[in-house]
Amino acid sequence: MSIGNFTLSYLLFTILHFCQFVLAITVCALYGVELDRARKANVSGDSKWIYAEVVGGLSALTAMLYCIPYILRFAAIWIWNLVLFILWIVLFGIFGKMYINENPEGNHDIVRMRSAVWVVLANAILWLISFIANLVYWWMHKERRSRFTSRAKV
Repeated sequence: MSIGNFTLSYLLFTILHFCQFVLAITVCALYGVELDRARKANVSGDSKWIYAEVVGGLSALTAMLYCIPYILRFAAIWIWNLVLFILWIVLFGIFGKMYINENPEGNHDIVRMRSAVWVVLANAILWLISFIANLVYWWMHKERRSRFTSRAKV
């Protein structure tokens, strides 16, 4: 099935990548507040928050690139999705340990960080779905001819 020049799978992948992009930007904003607070206090940023920003930035950039038509046809896409999934799970472990069992007692910063942990988990799940879907898609649609001449059967 196709809509215009795009197949249904391409449109579903685009929706998935858009959601990944939105959640990655959300994580960058939520954790960026702490880095901005440290900057204003003339203190160097904590490496945990910097790691969160790097993972969010890499994911946002990757999600934007994935919306380019035909970029998902490269064989290594599913490997990069697995790497991003692992990065998100590590991020969830770091901040989940810090904030999930924390009692906010009216502290809005802790409430925000607890919410951020669940956004991180949601993004990790989306990258897992992306990994599995891209692996299946690549396996089912891998090119049967050589990439260079398109004549030789592989």
